[in-house]
Amino acid sequence: MLQHNESIPSAKKKIIVLGSGPNRIGQGIEFDYCCTHGLMAIKESGYEAIMVNCNPETVSTDFDIADKLYFEPVYWEHLWEIIEHEQPDGVIVQLGGQTALKLAKRLHERGVKIIGTSFDDMDIAEDRGRFSDMLRDLHIPYPKYGTAYTTDEAIEVAQEVGYPVLVRPSYVLGGQRMRIVINDEELESSVISLLKHLPGNKILIDHFLDRCQEAEIDAICDGEEVHVMGIMEHIEPAGVHSGDSHSVLPVFNLPPLVVDEMTDITRKIALALNIRGLINVQFAIKDGKVYVIEANPRASRTTPFIAKAYNIPYLNIATKVMLGEKKLKDFTMEQKLEGFAVKEPVFSFNKFPNVNKELGPEMKSTGEAIRFIKNLRDPWFRTLYKERSLYLSK
Repeated sequence: MLQHNESIPSAKKKIIVLGSGPNRIGQGIEFDYCCTHGLMAIKESGYEAIMVNCNPETVSTDFDIADKLYFEPVYWEHLWEIIEHEQPDGVIVQLGGQTALKLAKRLHERGVKIIGTSFDDMDIAEDRGRFSDMLRDLHIPYPKYGTAYTTDEAIEVAQEVGYPVLVRPSYVLGGQRMRIVINDEELESSVISLLKHLPGNKILIDHFLDRCQEAEIDAICDGEEVHVMGIMEHIEPAGVHSGDSHSVLPVFNLPPLVVDEMTDITRKIALALNIRGLINVQFAIKDGKVYVIEANPRASRTTPFIAKAYNIPYLNIATKVMLGEKKLKDFTMEQKLEGFAVKEPVFSFNKFPNVNKELGPEMKSTGEAIRFIKNLRDPWFRTLYKERSLYLSK
């Protein structure tokens, strides 16, 4: 059968960027911003920029953004055919959220170069057991945890780490099927439901730090230096998914000692993981003590927020660091922000009237907005903070 291929590979050096696929709760337009600015940085560095994504609503799939666009599902079978055809110098998985990151293992097994942080180092952050071992070696506090594959194992782990516990499957986005439970009966019900929908998935069980503050740091690391892009303080307490929380940049209520501790911990983790590019670290603060909840070795949904708030091309800089073209010392990153930037989650409950509106560890927001305030006396902010403080005191 006669076949015709319109995609003629060039002789140029080329980099493939993996997108996040269809927009969904937990992973949306924020990662398209990351991919778009990454593609621009790749072209500026002299490479042919190839985009693989399947969302027609995104800027990264516009005809004039990448040098070449493959409008294909971000699945391994499709990606491998493209790699065999194009023979790229490497693939970037840090810009497309969890969808892109999940393909890192397959790329590593086939000997395809992953641009930036290596697969093994990324896997340490993704694997709760390996990550906790690393934190222990670095003397960094973290909630007690355990892993299980059955209900009996889960109950045994929960009794050891102590209720309440946070139950979640591994390698998912948006806190999918994540639950906070307070006894064996609730735990058994949650695990049965989880295994029914995600059979064979490893179950993570963490001691839940109740009634504590939450904050997160986004940073860039070039293997030698770490630049903190921004520290965002959540208004809602820990237990509400970070995507559903109102977050304030810079922090407004955390003591300087806590902020310094979070910054120091982020540097230690980024260097220990040999990060080349982006990392997001989430913290819980209870009684003045800082605990690490998790680290994401990729762009987070707040990376574009911070870049816009400070008006610094952080994704362009991070991509050039991933490529090895530049070091952090080659850039000037002066953070200018008058007042505060507040991330407002956007919900679509009016379109889904039967959905439970109570916020928890499973993400429910469908987007976010940015609001700039000059100071903390802003009437909107004072009302918001008072409402959330009442929620925290319950």
